[in-house]
Amino acid sequence: MRLSRAELQERNRARVLAAARAEFAERGFRDAKVDGIAQRAELTRGAVYSNFPGKRALYFAVLADLVERASVPPNPQLGTDLRTALGALARAWVTSPAFDPLHRDFPAEVAAEEGTRRPFTQLLKLDALLLGLAVERLTPAGPRSGGPPRRMVRVAETVLTALHGASGLAAAAPGFGEPFDVISACERLAGLDLSDWWPPPERPPVRVGDAPWRPPTAVDLVRAAPVTPDGDGVVVVLGLNRLAAAEEAVRTGGPVTVAAVTGEPGELAPLVRLVVGQLCGCLRQAFPVGAWPGVRVVCDEDGALAAAAGVPAVSDETEVAVRVRGGRVVARAEGAGAGHAVGVGVRAEV
Repeated sequence: MRLSRAELQERNRARVLAAARAEFAERGFRDAKVDGIAQRAELTRGAVYSNFPGKRALYFAVLADLVERASVPPNPQLGTDLRTALGALARAWVTSPAFDPLHRDFPAEVAAEEGTRRPFTQLLKLDALLLGLAVERLTPAGPRSGGPPRRMVRVAETVLTALHGASGLAAAAPGFGEPFDVISACERLAGLDLSDWWPPPERPPVRVGDAPWRPPTAVDLVRAAPVTPDGDGVVVVLGLNRLAAAEEAVRTGGPVTVAAVTGEPGELAPLVRLVVGQLCGCLRQAFPVGAWPGVRVVCDEDGALAAAAGVPAVSDETEVAVRVRGGRVVARAEGAGAGHAVGVGVRAEV
């Protein structure tokens, strides 16, 4: 049976990924050769480049594939204690692909250029928000009885600093440190009080309108499941250099979908799947379902969700938000604070 063009491309892509994984595992990223990958895949060099723009893009794709293949179902026996949840998160991390030998060249490669450093920093800020939201759901109310949960994003940043530091040292100094000490340290961070707070941003003008909303189905990286964001709420389209702005939409209290977009999807979309997928895969094994962050995160690699929101051209600096109600786009804002601007309207109307 003759394969369609799309099926052939998908088969070749899978062959390239498998060959690249073997090449990187044997030779490391720096000594790996695209010609060697092509030879292992029994394809031409051109066939490799038709699927991936370069060796680093291929490396990020291999690591993202490793994370996605390692995904496991949630543990139904999880408790609701924050200390236990952070310990379980750290335990899942130290047994995850972050400690796979294939990962050893990742820190150096992501830090090599500004074009990867800035998106990686913003992805970590998004991870800290997601983990912080989960931590907040297991955290007692503030000092005044009956108050809202404390903001715990800075505690989440500290946990991520410990986990990424541990995986980085595992690559740079094998045998240094004890993984179970990392788990114990993360458990103790449950009691850390950093007097965290979040300053509301200035809001750009909101344009009221009435346009159809026909979003595509995509994968929510938080839950590793397909989602069609067609319900009421906010969709915020953020370039990879603007991902920290996701909190501006989330703190308004309404349902939020974050569409992460980039002007370099061939190289940076796998980085999104890798960084967010790594954290969320561990989070799903550690926190009860009721504590998972309510926000949805989509890697909008082809810009389809952005286009549905009226953003036909995207870059790493994009920041646009729309408010959806009753299957219609009823408000829109662009620029810094866009998610907060339209999200305040959602909170007022819910």
